Amino acid sequence: MTTLNHPRSVAPRSVRPAEAATLLGICRDTVYVLMRSGQLRSVKAGRARLIPLAAIDEFLSAGEEFAA
Repeated sequence: MTTLNHPRSVAPRSVRPAEAATLLGICRDTVYVLMRSGQLRSVKAGRARLIPLAAIDEFLSAGEEFAA
């Protein structure tokens, strides 16, 4: 029996800027400002801009360093 007919649920490893904004509790425009400044890492996939979930974690961790 093949498993090709039964798609697996795969957790996303990246999100689009609007989704990142929701996760961070900020507006989408601020996400683009953070990406342009290099504070939030992103990758380009065709015309889409994707933000790895690890990059969001890194951004939040860097903020904790400044707050301490």
